Order: sequence, then C-alpha cells, then structure tokens
Amino acid sequence: MRGKELSQFVSTHEAAASLGYTVQHTRLLARQGRLRASKFGRDWLIVRESVARYRATHLWPESDRAVLDNRKIVNVASVPMRSPFRYPGGKTWLVPCIRRWLRSRAQDVVELVEPFAGGAVVALTAVFEGFVQRATLVELDEDVASVWQVVFGGQAPALAKRIVDFELAPGNVRRALAGANGSRLDRAFATILRNRINRGGILAPGAGVVKQGENGRGLLSRWYPATLRKRLLNIHSYRHGFRIICADGIGVMEENAPRTDVIYFIDPPYTVAGRRLYRHSEISHERLFEVAKRLSGDFLITYDAADEIRQLALRHGMELREVLMKNTHHAKKVELLIGRDLSWYDE
Repeated sequence: MRGKELSQFVSTHEAAASLGYTVQHTRLLARQGRLRASKFGRDWLIVRESVARYRATHLWPESDRAVLDNRKIVNVASVPMRSPFRYPGGKTWLVPCIRRWLRSRAQDVVELVEPFAGGAVVALTAVFEGFVQRATLVELDEDVASVWQVVFGGQAPALAKRIVDFELAPGNVRRALAGANGSRLDRAFATILRNRINRGGILAPGAGVVKQGENGRGLLSRWYPATLRKRLLNIHSYRHGFRIICADGIGVMEENAPRTDVIYFIDPPYTVAGRRLYRHSEISHERLFEVAKRLSGDFLITYDAADEIRQLALRHGMELREVLMKNTHHAKKVELLIGRDLSWYDE
C-alpha cells in the first residue's frame, strides 16, 4: 500500500483512543462493519473518515464536549409534574425528549410498556397527552406497586384523603410506617410517606430520613398534601388507561416481544447508582439488551454513560446518543439514550 493510501487509515489503537473505547471493542466494531476497515495480518486498519463519522453520529467526543455542555438543559419546573412519587432517577427532565420520540413512533401504537416503572413519568405523559391508548407499568418492588394498584384500582380518592388528613408528626409517622403490613391502602400510604420523608426519596433498605430539610423545615420539606391530592385525583380520572403488573420487567418484555403494537420505555437500575437507590437493583444488563434486541415494537432505553453499557449497545447493533441533565445536586451529568433508530433525536 502506498504512503498516500496508507494516510487514509488509522490503527486500531489510534481509533480506540479517538473514540474512547478499548482496542478490543474497536476491533469488534471493525468486524461488525460499523467502522470501515481492512484486515492486515492479525489486526485492522480503520478508515480515518469512518472514525470521524462514527464520532459525529454516535458520540459527543471530548473535542466537542463544549457543544454538549452548551445544549439547553431542561428546566423541570417547565414540565407537568404528574407522579405522586419523588423518585430517585426519575425522568421528568427527559419529558420533552420523550415527546419527540412518541410523536415519531406512536402512530400505529396502542400501548406503552414501562418495564421498570418507578414513578412512571413517561407512562403518565404518554396517556395524559394522548400518545397511546393505554400504558402498562411493571414494577418489581411490591411497595411501589401497591401505590399504583391502589390508584388504578379506584382508591386514589381514599389515598388522597388520608394524605390530606394526616398530621406529619414523628409519632404519627412511626405508627403509619408500622401499619404498612395492613391493607393495600395502608401499604400504599406508608410507601408515599416514606418516599416523601426519606432523603432523596430513596425507598431502598437503610435509606435515611430527612433531618434539616429545606430551610430547616425537616420532615415537612417534601410533604405537600394538597399537591399530592391533586396529582392522585388527576391520575384517578385517567385510571382506565393504565394497568400495573408486579413482576420482573425483563420477563414482561420477553412475553410481549412478538407484539408490533407496543413500544417500550426502558429505564433500568443503573450500573452503579442503582445499588443504593432501589430495593431490586441487581439485573443482568446483558440479558436486558438481548431481550430488547428481540422486541418487535420500538423501544427507548436510558442508562448511565458507562463504558460497559456503550459496548453492550454497540454489540447488539443499537444506536446511542449522549444527553445532558442535572442531578438533584445541580451538577451536570451525561446519560445515554439507546435505541434501534435515533434519527428522530437528530432532527
């Protein structure tokens, strides 16, 4: 090969450094044809232009990080607050992006499935705003599921009344939490109460209770009875558009995989933070991607920007984009959007 022709290529080591991947993963992309490359001996030479194009369409490289940083971060105060949960890892900040996805995909779709429902912001948005006829929430945590079972089962007014009538005092809190093993309504109320008084809304075992709170208000910092009542009654009026399944989310995805009239918003426990935020945080990320690849309906996955997840997405032939958000401490963070076709995001 002549010198001029050789200049059009880079080694796998150079390509890996440019993309921020390991050499092994870069070779995998070459073998899959996702990077244009030619095999020379035991290694690959990768077309330089192909590396640049891949960076532009799949990643926000470090040289363009300022572009990402200057993109507008959604002000969550501008998004309707519909969930009764103050949920860690909630996706209210992503709602404008979710609307774009739903507009591009929901024309022939009947149902949206949220396999890791939590606060169910996306399902609530999809039904309230008419993007789908119905939504199925899947939640493995029985406490969280109990709230949705109560609300969709027609008991939202009773739950709302209990919240409004409750006097938030330490003794009352202890008695309410102790009664969580009573009726389903008792359990739902205790779950909402814990979600509101625990730091960060964390429901995982060992979560600490708010002490100082905002402006030194302690437990009252996140206890807004009138607001919770309004949200619960709003959901009550749409309750026939929802169902709740207390089960493993990936299993429900497998059961519905042949259906073409369903789309999925998949927001699993993340690779690191999930361990401290959720009771059921241990999942097989590999299995999730294998099942998602077999879904007949479209899907959108959100994840932390971990190299493990990037590699899983690419190995299963999926596209990914980086999106900027702010966490509860107002620090900027990058998260991943993953799907089969993310051209709607680039438009």
